Amino acid sequence: MTGVTSPTELLPDSASSPWYRRAFADLSPLRDNPDYRRVWSGQAISSIGQQMTAVAVAVQIYDLTGSAFATGLVGLFSFVPLVVFGLYGGAVADTVDRRRLGLIGAAGLAAVSLALAVQAAAGLDQVAVLYAAVALQAGFFAMSSPARSAMIPRLVPGHQLPAANALNTVGMNLGLTVGPMLGGVLIGAYGPQAAYLVDTVAFAGTLYAMWRLPALRPLGDRTGRASVLEGLRFLREQPNLRTSFLADLAAMIFGMPRALFPALAVTHYGGDARTVGLLVSAPAVGALLGALFSGWVGRIHRQGAAVLAAVCAWGLAIAAFGALHNLWLGLLLLAVAGCADTVSMIFRNTMMQVAAPDEMRGRLQGVFIVVVAGGPRLGDFESGAVASLTTPVTSVITGGLLLAARRPAFLTYDSRHPTP
Repeated sequence: MTGVTSPTELLPDSASSPWYRRAFADLSPLRDNPDYRRVWSGQAISSIGQQMTAVAVAVQIYDLTGSAFATGLVGLFSFVPLVVFGLYGGAVADTVDRRRLGLIGAAGLAAVSLALAVQAAAGLDQVAVLYAAVALQAGFFAMSSPARSAMIPRLVPGHQLPAANALNTVGMNLGLTVGPMLGGVLIGAYGPQAAYLVDTVAFAGTLYAMWRLPALRPLGDRTGRASVLEGLRFLREQPNLRTSFLADLAAMIFGMPRALFPALAVTHYGGDARTVGLLVSAPAVGALLGALFSGWVGRIHRQGAAVLAAVCAWGLAIAAFGALHNLWLGLLLLAVAGCADTVSMIFRNTMMQVAAPDEMRGRLQGVFIVVVAGGPRLGDFESGAVASLTTPVTSVITGGLLLAARRPAFLTYDSRHPTP
């Protein structure tokens, strides 16, 4: 399907479906849309490979340097290209064939993974090469990601967009949970080059999916280049979309104590590195479960209210996590926070895809990448500087309430009558 998504399409009647089909993720976008099915499958497989590569790079750098600081610099070398090329890639996606841009990005990522495999097998042992590869990976990903996201409303009908976004979250979190585990096994058995080679092969699915797509040029009568500033001005003038971004920023910056996990593992729970691993993985597990049990999202029309409720649930879960000293209860609360974040992401993506015109979707997806990439890192800085959980979480909850008070229309946003 390559037509324009109609936000006024009626939802199919699902009342007669068995309860378990209504509870689990709605698979109708995969069942009904071959193009989307291929794109989703390719991205899910490549996401697992990319996470394997992320683990392999970290292991290689630490083995070469013995320095946690040098390993942590990987985040910096990926962050700058994500921000710069995310914004630029969004503008490009609004002027060119998005299928072609997706192909270029997947081919570039596969080439970088192959180069990483070669350097590992050859024993180059150069940290600078690894940093350069990480930066190239981030650049290719950021350039093509807005195009891939902006395709979705052209591949599925309007009433299936919430389900499609939930399925995208399933694929992403499969990568976050399965990828590191498989990467660790492969690296331990055959070295980092094995993980890099598997990642290279995994991109074949994405390349095939993009190759099979029809041309997907942006709709509208635009001529010439698209401006990043034009996209930012559009976002500034659209209160509902702007509020959805601000809600996510509030949660990411003031409500995720990720940088404190190593200290909390020791001082809060009397644990070790394994405890850190549990704390880091718990939100991803919750996010995956939230996406798997997302069959209900397509029946929610008040999506603005759902976003704010999810942000407040995130804040309350993190507040309770900081107040308690039981590890397993803490892990459960982190999982609840991850689930709430998934719900928020599903509805925010759907609002952006439906309420924004097609010729602006690439640039808004570029801004979304900046929020997703930059928010958690600013949150790391904030939580590390404040070294406190209560005040940041209070900021999240009160921030959500302030957003609702300042923009009450966001609470009444109705997916059947979307206004940006």
